Amino acid sequence: MEERVQKLIAAAGLCSRRTAEAWIEAGRVTVNGAPVALGSRADPGRDEVCVDGVPLAPARKRYLMLNKPRGCVCTLSDEQGRPTVAELVADCGARVVPVGRLDFDSEGLLLLTNDGAWLQRVLHPKYGVEKAYRVTVAGDVRGAAAKLAALRDLDGEPIRPARVETLREGRETAEYEIVLHEGKNRQIRRMCAAVGLHVKRLRRVREHRLLLGDLPSGKWRDLTAEELRDFEKA
Repeated sequence: MEERVQKLIAAAGLCSRRTAEAWIEAGRVTVNGAPVALGSRADPGRDEVCVDGVPLAPARKRYLMLNKPRGCVCTLSDEQGRPTVAELVADCGARVVPVGRLDFDSEGLLLLTNDGAWLQRVLHPKYGVEKAYRVTVAGDVRGAAAKLAALRDLDGEPIRPARVETLREGRETAEYEIVLHEGKNRQIRRMCAAVGLHVKRLRRVREHRLLLGDLPSGKWRDLTAEELRDFEKA
């Protein structure tokens, strides 16, 4: 099936689609020996696409779990020069992208892949992949777990009910496990603010049945074949 040449180059894991477009404009890309222009299409099953004379090789599909640290953005580059998750997985040998997001101050389990179809399935709302977070909060924690579980609206936007379990509770601090089936922007922080709580630490520890476990902060590993099969059942 024909695809735009820049998309084929990006899918092979060589670079981003924007960079591939720059390579095409610079005359570095050929199809069947002839230079191509932006917008050109090719069939990888029939045509030979080359960059600097080297044929594209199909990218090996990669599925990674990263323990994202705080102070790191879930992007491939950052205009402000902040650390990125791409830098943390640069040694994986493939160009992978985050499956969803964790904000700058949040940490924990983050999936990355170069399999676009798998990424879309994981993120699609109809599957409602369950995600569990450990959240440390400060404020008036009396009855706060029940208030969090009762929330059905955030700033006029409907949300699905969360499961909330109290793991530890003091006079002015508490730790909860909050389980979501959706991923609204900064949802847990907004939920906590709505009931008068300040989030001190937010860490994702599970997606579906995939556990963060003892993976050190800032480190990554490949998902196992068994984990992938189990995730497909989500």
